[in-house]
Amino acid sequence: MKRTPILLFVLALICISAIAGEPAFDPDLAKKLGADERGMKTFVLCILKTGPKDAEIKGKEREEIFAGHFANISRLADEGKLAVAGPFGTNDKAWRGLYIFNVATIEEADKLVVLDPAVKAGVFVPDLTLWYGSAAMMVVSDTHKRIQKPQSTK
Repeated sequence: MKRTPILLFVLALICISAIAGEPAFDPDLAKKLGADERGMKTFVLCILKTGPKDAEIKGKEREEIFAGHFANISRLADEGKLAVAGPFGTNDKAWRGLYIFNVATIEEADKLVVLDPAVKAGVFVPDLTLWYGSAAMMVVSDTHKRIQKPQSTK
């Protein structure tokens, strides 16, 4: 009878390790996300910096520019061209925000970023560089839509 608690403990450990084991490789998901053998892929990182016209643009014009900026972000994400976007907190580098573009070259990203109304207006200046990161970045947008509370319309 003394072996029963030990046996139960060992069985419990086996069950826990089976549940908590490493996830199985999903080749279909890897292919869908464009992952290489490491689960990674090339993106283009864009740091949006304060532009030369930022302080000049105010009021209604600024509101319209930023409405277009956010609409452009949504469009690019929906098209699968943008993995992540978001603002930086206050900093001494003049960094305002970032994009991680789902494209393989700086040239492709440049064609996308110049469409941003805030870039066009000179509120932001983009700085682009290649970035090698997890292909799982491509599911961030869909996940975000599932965790963002619906906005009330007034």
